[in-house]
Amino acid sequence: MSPVTIGLLGFAVLFSLLAIGMPISGALGLVGFVGMCLLYPFTGAIVKMATVPFEVIGNYQLAVLPLFLLMAQVTFASGFGADLFNLAAKLLGHRRGGLGMASIGGAAGFAACSGSSLATAATVGLVALPEMRKYGYDKKFAAGCVAAGGTIGSLVPPSGMFIIYGILTQQSIGKLFAASLIPAFLTIISYIVTIVLLCWRKPELGPPVPHVSWREKWLALKQCWELLLLLVIVIGGMVYGLFTATEAGGVGAFGSVVLAAARRRLSWKMLRTALMDTMRTAGMIYAIMMGAFIFNYFCAKTTLPEVCAMWITGLHVNRWWVLTVIIIIYFFLGMVMEAPSIQILTLPVFYPILITTLGFDPIWFGVIQVRMLEITLITPPLGMCAYIISGVDKDLSLTDVFRGSVPFLLMELVTMPLFMFVTPITMWLPSLMKV
Repeated sequence: MSPVTIGLLGFAVLFSLLAIGMPISGALGLVGFVGMCLLYPFTGAIVKMATVPFEVIGNYQLAVLPLFLLMAQVTFASGFGADLFNLAAKLLGHRRGGLGMASIGGAAGFAACSGSSLATAATVGLVALPEMRKYGYDKKFAAGCVAAGGTIGSLVPPSGMFIIYGILTQQSIGKLFAASLIPAFLTIISYIVTIVLLCWRKPELGPPVPHVSWREKWLALKQCWELLLLLVIVIGGMVYGLFTATEAGGVGAFGSVVLAAARRRLSWKMLRTALMDTMRTAGMIYAIMMGAFIFNYFCAKTTLPEVCAMWITGLHVNRWWVLTVIIIIYFFLGMVMEAPSIQILTLPVFYPILITTLGFDPIWFGVIQVRMLEITLITPPLGMCAYIISGVDKDLSLTDVFRGSVPFLLMELVTMPLFMFVTPITMWLPSLMKV
């Protein structure tokens, strides 16, 4: 069999293993190893299997992952997510749909701590949904606001998806974080505009809550101003070149522990739980990355990416049509698979086509890819944010959450083309970075 045929069979076996429920790390490693045994000398395949774990564990860039995970776990355990929503609610709640806007703002703030869409949706949902229910908000509207806010999680630095993308493509994680800032801000604004338009058309969706005094607003700010300052230091330090993404992770992790301890919100038991959860999650991701590296070696040896690139070049179509097709593929894959799995499976093929062959900027494409996969978190049938929200509030069905998310999905028809075709939105901040 030719290497290309072996490569196609490898992908078919991989999808079959995933379909029957095999963990993605094991499926990637198994298919990659067997494939390398067919394409390399057997001793070469064994050497690759032996060296990949060391390469992953010893990768300095990948150390950013457990550091930011620890920052997220400590922030979550110490209750700062609720404080961020409370601040946003005090500032915006008196407007129509104000608590919905606050859920978007609170989600953005917590996302900057956790970098996880699912953690953001769960945390903000636990706090925001009871408040919105208390003041008579429409349940579908409330669910849609919280679910949409959750999709901001992986677009706001520090993002696990950007870290995975950066490691797999050898791109600067700091530049990826910087490139996502303006798109994240515009996404937040677009969601708030969506809420304003919905409540202007139907005021009963989100009735205003009573005004609060400036003293109450100040007290809400006092509860979380140190965390906001820490986020500015971590993200600003990366953008201005004061430290690398890995060093920023260290600053964030250390700062969150000191802050939570100073506020007397972190017991030894909570710290132990945060450390164990961090190691458990990081271990899972490290295992996936080991499998991904093994599979990538196999994929490169099959020459499948080069064959696909030559085939697309031979079509003589505009490169934007190729990008559009790949974006649509991501959209449909996101309906049935988890985002990190999609990144690991598709980047070995799509990245060489889009970057090497068609000349798209790798940092720009990283933002487009992550945002596209985030949108699928609120699309049926596997929109994970929708599942999280329906699990947080037992009175909400999946149908309620999906229906409430529709207006925000429609807004993406405006923002996604903007990110795709107005490249300075993503590339301006990375161009200012000194490292």
